[in-house]
Amino acid sequence: MLLAVGTVIVFVGGTRLALTGGFEMLVKPLLSDYVDRLAAEVGSPPDVSHAQALTERLPIAVRIDGPTVNWNSHPGKNLGWGPQRAEDDLTSVLTRTTADGHRIRFGLGNMVWHERHPWMGAAPLVGLLLLTLAAYATVRRIFRPLDDIRAGALRYGEGDFSRPIPMRRHDELGDLASQVNAMATGLQGMLKGQRALLLAISHELRSPLTRARLNAELSAESTERQALLRDLALMSELITDLLESERLAAGTAALKREATDLNTLVREVVATGFGGQALQLTLDDELPPLLLDRPRATMLVRNLVDNACRHGAGGPVTVSTRVDGDCVLLTVRDHGPGVPEDQLSRLAEPFYRPDVARTRAVGGVGLGLYLCRLVAQSHGGTLALRNASPGLEVSVRWPV
Repeated sequence: MLLAVGTVIVFVGGTRLALTGGFEMLVKPLLSDYVDRLAAEVGSPPDVSHAQALTERLPIAVRIDGPTVNWNSHPGKNLGWGPQRAEDDLTSVLTRTTADGHRIRFGLGNMVWHERHPWMGAAPLVGLLLLTLAAYATVRRIFRPLDDIRAGALRYGEGDFSRPIPMRRHDELGDLASQVNAMATGLQGMLKGQRALLLAISHELRSPLTRARLNAELSAESTERQALLRDLALMSELITDLLESERLAAGTAALKREATDLNTLVREVVATGFGGQALQLTLDDELPPLLLDRPRATMLVRNLVDNACRHGAGGPVTVSTRVDGDCVLLTVRDHGPGVPEDQLSRLAEPFYRPDVARTRAVGGVGLGLYLCRLVAQSHGGTLALRNASPGLEVSVRWPV
């Protein structure tokens, strides 16, 4: 539309400038000579019959004002005649004064052409609009590969390498799409290699850890033995969480979904692992069943409740569920010191623990919330954290 408006302005302005100069140099002399011939045909003194014959033969109007003859070929139509002005070149060109003092004015008669073809005036504008739409469609087709490249870059940034960028062209944009696809293939290979190495190391560490734990349990009771068993348990937990995070990185492919009542799952987690904790359950009885990977959903609820109990400073922990639009919302809140706002966005990153609220003294390896985020995302949901003042509130949104 801007192109159309700009084109009209430039065209009209340029045409006006061209016609202004052309009128003085070309049109005015020709029109003046033609009006002289018409005035001579009317005669002096003016002959009304000659003027009438002109208006019948030509699409013009004639008006005669003078001492003896006063006649108007179109008395019922306003032809725009007004007082003659010296600066009005067109009026002066179309007006002649005879020797006997009569003034003859010429103008356009009935606009028969416009009456017969009323649509012709809009035809250029319609054509210009069609040309603009065609130009827009052409430009969109030319730059459509950029939309594909943008969508592909967003998918690759989220770790989705399942669909490459489609190759629609064989020009510079097609080469760019091919190079981005090649880069994504290389990144995918690197990530697969790293994950394979991590999984291999984790699996290989399980056997020596099991033997070390067995030897520690067979040793004599002492403070060192208890510290060693705690460290071995922490290492085993770390390996388990690493293996689970790599499995969840595959997305929905790692899930085995089944219809699950979220309220029942929450009650089971609380009853089996947190019987002695001060937990407040606010569960909506109208929840629809959800398609969840039950073991991983159980791990998510357990991690959130355990995290709230360990960092809640002994205060009550609230677990609630409710329907929120087309989703089910699970919320776990503690009443502890919370987390500094500048560190809140990093809380669900792997191995990240703020110095204030999460230290090695209270246990954990910094993978709990990270695993919860992976579980939520693999189910098509989201995990959000906010300071509830007091305490930290974690919300998981499950799609129905």
